Amino acid sequence: MASSDRLNREFYIRDVLEVAPDLIGKELVIRSEDNSLNKYLITEVEAYRGAEDRACHASKGRTKRTEVMYDEGGKIYVYFVYGMYWMLNIVAGGKDNPQAALIRGVDGFDGPGKLTRGLNINGSFYGEDLTVSNRIWIEDNGISCRYKTSRRIGIEYAGELWSKKQWRFYFLR
Repeated sequence: MASSDRLNREFYIRDVLEVAPDLIGKELVIRSEDNSLNKYLITEVEAYRGAEDRACHASKGRTKRTEVMYDEGGKIYVYFVYGMYWMLNIVAGGKDNPQAALIRGVDGFDGPGKLTRGLNINGSFYGEDLTVSNRIWIEDNGISCRYKTSRRIGIEYAGELWSKKQWRFYFLR
């Protein structure tokens, strides 16, 4: 097996429609409180592409909540939903072009809320830089994998055009 390498800034500053599918098969690495490293294969992501995407939080304008999405790719955007779940997103694209990939699943955790609960990801991760962080990052493990696409989940509110986009990417087993 190839050695693992942390993804660099160039990986993230591409368009989210390139970054999101390229995240499939990469490893999310989290340093636990006892200093051990835990690695999780990314199996499912969804792309949210800028202010024009009615399902993207940036479509409501620049706010304190979405500020990190306007930074260059490679940062973490987390937000709280339903009063119980944190959602883990990876910022993509260049500065002032708000895009993000929602991590919907990793091996062992299906569903974005279960994932963040299981991996102890919370609001303290907001704005964390994956390219230099000592507690969370993504590695290329050298594995190439196939994936499928489908409609994003739970975004009917965004209208037919945006809810039909095939911007969900998931690992083909």
